[in-house]
Amino acid sequence: MAGGEGTRLRPLTSNQPKPMLPMANRPMMEHVLGLLKRHGFDDVVVTVAFMASAIRNYFGDGSELGVRIRYAVEETPLGTAGSVANARDLLGERFLVISGDVLTDLDLSALVAFHEERGALATLALKAVEDPLEFGIVITRPDGAIERFLEKPSWGQVFSDTINTGVYVLEPEILDLVPSGRPVDFSGEVFPAALAAGRPVYGWVAEGYWEDVGTLEAYLRAHQDVLDRKVAVGDLGFELRQGVWLGKGATVDPAAEVRGPALIGDNVTVGPGSVIGPYTVLGPNVRVGENAAVERSVVHDGSHLASGVRVEGSVVGRACDLRQGCHLEEGVVLGDEVFVGAAAVLKAGIKVFPFKTVEMGATVNTSIVLESRGARSLFGRQGVTGLANVDVGPELALRLAMAWASTLEKGSTVTASRDTSRAARVLKRAIMVGCNAAGVDVEDLEVATVPVTRFQVRSGPSQGGITVRLDEQDTQSVVIRFFDRDGIDLDEAAQRKIERLYAREEFRRTFASDIGDLRYPARTLEYYTAALMDRIDVDRVAKAGFKLVLDYSYGTASFVMPNVLAKLGADVLAVNPYAATARSIGGDRQGAAARVADLVRSSGADLGAVIDPGGEHLTLVDDEGRVLADHEALVLLVDLVTSRGRARRVALPVAAPSAAERTCVSNGAEVTWAKLAPAHLMEVASDRETDFAGSLEGGFIFPRFLPAFDAVATVAHLLDLLAEPDGGTHRLSRWSSRVPRIWTAHEEVVTPWEQKGTVMRSLVERLAGRDLVLVDGVKVLDAEGWTLVVPDPEEPVTHVWVEAASEEAARARVEEQAARVRQLLV
Repeated sequence: MAGGEGTRLRPLTSNQPKPMLPMANRPMMEHVLGLLKRHGFDDVVVTVAFMASAIRNYFGDGSELGVRIRYAVEETPLGTAGSVANARDLLGERFLVISGDVLTDLDLSALVAFHEERGALATLALKAVEDPLEFGIVITRPDGAIERFLEKPSWGQVFSDTINTGVYVLEPEILDLVPSGRPVDFSGEVFPAALAAGRPVYGWVAEGYWEDVGTLEAYLRAHQDVLDRKVAVGDLGFELRQGVWLGKGATVDPAAEVRGPALIGDNVTVGPGSVIGPYTVLGPNVRVGENAAVERSVVHDGSHLASGVRVEGSVVGRACDLRQGCHLEEGVVLGDEVFVGAAAVLKAGIKVFPFKTVEMGATVNTSIVLESRGARSLFGRQGVTGLANVDVGPELALRLAMAWASTLEKGSTVTASRDTSRAARVLKRAIMVGCNAAGVDVEDLEVATVPVTRFQVRSGPSQGGITVRLDEQDTQSVVIRFFDRDGIDLDEAAQRKIERLYAREEFRRTFASDIGDLRYPARTLEYYTAALMDRIDVDRVAKAGFKLVLDYSYGTASFVMPNVLAKLGADVLAVNPYAATARSIGGDRQGAAARVADLVRSSGADLGAVIDPGGEHLTLVDDEGRVLADHEALVLLVDLVTSRGRARRVALPVAAPSAAERTCVSNGAEVTWAKLAPAHLMEVASDRETDFAGSLEGGFIFPRFLPAFDAVATVAHLLDLLAEPDGGTHRLSRWSSRVPRIWTAHEEVVTPWEQKGTVMRSLVERLAGRDLVLVDGVKVLDAEGWTLVVPDPEEPVTHVWVEAASEEAARARVEEQAARVRQLLV
């Protein structure tokens, strides 16, 4: 299979398909064909799509390599299975599927023998890897029979480190399971269909070398493995001495030094005084001048490195020209035919796309094409986060907005908002410029709460929304959050698409006449209030005459709440009732709740609440002045909405207290489990059957109004739940007294990234036969509570949560479970 574009390897794959990318001076596909030939496969069908002519022109009919090659052209993307099925006329007997762009020396003969012994319809070659996130996880039984597939999981779904290598032995009849006319993948559709039909599908765990070579880091690492002879790739050339290989016609000046392991390609020239350091690969026809230094780098064919050039841990594309004294720092990647002027310095991690010029003496310390080193991904738990005007500055915001807008149709509309901070104001303006430049109109709400922004997206003409705010946990940082057309946080697939466009800077740039417009929608707060009132029995609430104490935390909820409370006829004592950035940052939530509790008791109020500056979360205080912890408030609200018949289905995060689930069951409501990420809880809450959802951080969702956290809506619904038709009210303390004591404990276990998959696989194996919940991480249920183990998606740690019958038991159990996780670390 040779149809891949290799987008993550750009700019190296900008002008050539990934199978043609040089690996130890030969195309990766040539190494694959050599492996096939060594195991007796001499009739090869190659599926081609992207830049197919480059592959055809190089390999021809395969006679030079001792194999027969025929080609199947994929006119439109068909997926892995669709691509193979497209060549069904050439596949009349048992066949093997392998990617043309991997580096491997798997024992294909043993794989075929295993397939024959099991009488399988399909046998998959499996491999244990350090980081399984970018691959399809496969879980097998002891006899090799496949039990479950999971494509490209999040860390919370990593139940094994055994992944699908994309190497299969298949019987021709499996193609009958491939629908025609649309993209179809083997792992996502065909193999699960075969399992569902009771057909034998097996996994064979390989012991040899396998590397996807999907990233630039993996590309350099694979070369190191070749030079260390960790993978068998055939003859590297004449071995001048141990670990130093020389190609035909290569010339190394006697005054030059080559420190192995290193590979010098055909017709390479190395000038006097130069040092070719360890793990360097010089492609054919490369010229290295005097006193140059190259180490841990790959230089493709035909490039020229002038005297005094220094290249460290970098990749230089074909036919590049590096002039005297220039310096490529760690992680620099140059596309084909890049010119770098004399004495220029390219700082670490810079990517330069093909045919570009770096002027003489220039210091390139900002990205030409931004690389992805440093952070594992652009998006985090909340959105795009970083130090204001350092990590997240106007330049990043503009490019990020252009990437996002490029995923939308030209002429679309988006909604933008911010908090009161100047940092958010600057970044939002850059975002609006980026959207307009990509041909997208912007409705600017200026300063608004997050829920109001979501509401405007859902109710207006927008296809998405964006809001910029200071991070409540770190007031020097900002958070940029993106919403889809339903006002919900973007899912992981949409985030990845934005990241790809951002990294490659493949933005849509419109003509002057198509630049987007900027509008200021009118009466948004009035529409929001009216829509909320449609979900509330306003007359009953007003008749009850509630008395409230509300702390607005100097946030934007102070713009919204007065309109709502005016409709509900509540008597309100407002604390911190205006928006002020300086006062809102670094607020003490617990201290604010304690002050509200004092005011509730002294004023005889029915309830109190502290609303966060963004208007999404709140801390509840009952009529007796008791401050409810977030998990207690969750159980209380679950009890209220289910016992009063307002909710038949409730969405809860997997770490929710057992009392919340028991309350749902006793009141006849169904529970749907969600991941710990708030975005997933909102996604689950968007289901039409869900009536209520709540988080463990004081965020509550009433989906019939807005399937997202909204503190203002929560207060309004809470009053509606407490109000009686005769004008009386339920006391909130009556419901808070029903909440049982909840004892939980949490601990973090430092876990290297490369061991997370191994830890989770070992954990699942140890817990075989136990009552498990595999929604996010591994949750083990028992009579006294539960234990939850979840790998962190952003940090090298694993979280361990427990619930037990007492504080002492919870602390003892979390320490015990954390110790068990540490034992799994190798």
